[in-house]
Amino acid sequence: MTVSTIDRAASSAGCTGTDASGTPQANAGAAPAPTIAVLIPCYNEEAAIGKVVQDFRAALPEATVYVYDNNSKDRTVEVARAAGAVVRHEPLQGKGNVMRRMFADVEADVYVLVDGDDTYHAASAPQLVKRLWDEQLDMVNGARVTEIVAAYRPGHRFGNLVLTGMVAKIFGSRIGDMLSGYRVFSRRFVKSFPALASGFETETELTVHALELRMPIAEVKTPYKDRPPGSHSKLNTIRDGIRILRAIIMLVKEERPLPFFSGLFGVLALLSVILGIPVIVTYFETGLVPRFPTAVLATGLMLMAFLSLTCGLILDTVTHGRREAKRMHYLSLRAPGNHPQLAGDRGDGRR
Repeated sequence: MTVSTIDRAASSAGCTGTDASGTPQANAGAAPAPTIAVLIPCYNEEAAIGKVVQDFRAALPEATVYVYDNNSKDRTVEVARAAGAVVRHEPLQGKGNVMRRMFADVEADVYVLVDGDDTYHAASAPQLVKRLWDEQLDMVNGARVTEIVAAYRPGHRFGNLVLTGMVAKIFGSRIGDMLSGYRVFSRRFVKSFPALASGFETETELTVHALELRMPIAEVKTPYKDRPPGSHSKLNTIRDGIRILRAIIMLVKEERPLPFFSGLFGVLALLSVILGIPVIVTYFETGLVPRFPTAVLATGLMLMAFLSLTCGLILDTVTHGRREAKRMHYLSLRAPGNHPQLAGDRGDGRR
């Protein structure tokens, strides 16, 4: 990379003098410009991918644009390569699988993630990258703004509001558009992200990862438009909405086990009491237990309730240990931004 998006005047600022022949000499203490990678997961985007690659190459001329093809059956690969992208392949179907592969393979200081459907605003990328680098953030989310109904259908908009609201209620209200496919990440976010999802629920996983580790993040509003002619959405409102909802429930179980199992304890205990009170009343009145199966069921439900509470207490301790381990790994990676005192350090052990 020659000229940084962070500061296009950095090349001149890095020269502080000349040698005997008058050749400018670089300041040995100048911080290196960050390497930027644009990551584009793709499946059957022949109609849009060429323009996406061209737009991001124009917006971030110093970046390397990677297109990861996910078993496309059209000319996505040929078009992306002709537009100047580095094309790679991921055979496991699903956006989450592609994300896992991209994050594992690509080395950079700043990662720009965007869908290959030409709906996101490439010209906003320098602003997102600059904010992440200048403010030493780990994620900048591109919140979608549009008045085009076809671009952001009411069903998708409503589902996003509901699911984002659920995550905000449970994990913290710091992101307004959880399902945006336009984000910028630091290296330490990418290399500490476990990437366990396989499909569109990966955006939920990205958001929860940032919220759980209490990373410094921000959200910037960006224009959003409809797909170009010939391009079709792969998102199914009902099916993928259910998958995302299921992912949220599983993340609550994994990351908030005590509230999750305490809620289960409350439901089971309430059912046990409702079933058991008539049996107890009858016993005190007659000294008999005529509804013996109901008594057994009420007892079993109460035992299950306390078993759930015990599981919650144990798993909460385990989760706390896991969170500490993830936090320590996250802290072992250098923060984004220029660090004058460590100007020669690339942030990942490279110099």
